[in-house]
Amino acid sequence: MSKTRIICTVTNDLNYDQRMIRICNSLNAAGYDVLLTGVKKKKSSSLIPKSFAQKRIRVFFEKGKLFYLEYNLKLFVYLLFIRADIFCAIDLDTIVPVYYASVFRNKKRAYDAHELFTEMQEVMSRPAIYKMWSWVERKYVKRFSAGYTVGAYIADIFRERYQVNYGLVRNITVLKTIQIPEKKERYILYQGAVNVGRCFEYLIPAMKNVNAQLIICGEGNFFEEAQRIAKENKLEDKVIFKGYVPPDELKNYTLNAYIGITLFEAIATSNKYSLANRFFDYLHNGVPQLCVKYPEYEKINDDFEVAYLIESPTVENIAKGLNDLLQNEELYKRLQQNCLKAREQYCWQHEEKVLLNIYQDLAKA
Repeated sequence: MSKTRIICTVTNDLNYDQRMIRICNSLNAAGYDVLLTGVKKKKSSSLIPKSFAQKRIRVFFEKGKLFYLEYNLKLFVYLLFIRADIFCAIDLDTIVPVYYASVFRNKKRAYDAHELFTEMQEVMSRPAIYKMWSWVERKYVKRFSAGYTVGAYIADIFRERYQVNYGLVRNITVLKTIQIPEKKERYILYQGAVNVGRCFEYLIPAMKNVNAQLIICGEGNFFEEAQRIAKENKLEDKVIFKGYVPPDELKNYTLNAYIGITLFEAIATSNKYSLANRFFDYLHNGVPQLCVKYPEYEKINDDFEVAYLIESPTVENIAKGLNDLLQNEELYKRLQQNCLKAREQYCWQHEEKVLLNIYQDLAKA
């Protein structure tokens, strides 16, 4: 008897999606036949081998409406003919082809909401785009009775809007044994997408008043603007842009960082109720971090004080928080020790149990 086959669909090129790598590894280890499907772009690096199968669909248009139209059409056609038992849409940008492929082929489907897609700043700030994605959300989310998301607040919102009860599978790192190195270079690390709403317009100028180097690992829709801000503030030697960094190399940057950065603007509801991968990556590596006092982070910090929380992401608040962490040895050591305690409770080994129960129930339905 063949294994239950799960097809997960994303709009990135697969190599740097740490949440999906964790999810697919767990499903594969549990005995499922897993295929992660994404995008092949002109500048995509070679596909990094994983324990599960991967497929990248080549596109001509690489951004904007034409990208989504082309990729969704190609993805739909691909899903019509690939062997599958369960289709999983990752966020709204693949939910339409997954829905129709599952209906036409009479297959089961699940929805994995990494965020409140319609309430991301880059969506909310553009009325036509917001209207389109809001329509997609209203029309299709309610048709995915099985699903999961990254935060309790987002799960509550989906329950209220669409009467769906989604599980909570947070973006938490796999618990592994670590040894914290001596940190002679006290650099500050931001890892993740360099996107609108991540506070680079405040973080970078704040570095003028902080005696440390900021290393930024990642790219995104604010990458060039962030570089411009650094140049404008004459911080080219103090703010270092590494671009995309492979996961294995990124782990070394994280472990050796002195302070981590998890900042969002609350302009978008998605940001306010987010629970970022990087928050747990820093925590698992014993790295105290600067974070905005939003609900999910405040809740964790109430249990384990692992972060320096600021009320709002201003240049002054960021500079003060970073300097306190750099200069107050007692505070820093307390947060670092709390990280090592918290990682035992907040780890992927606990989260994957929820994930596997969701797919077990769906496979039996």
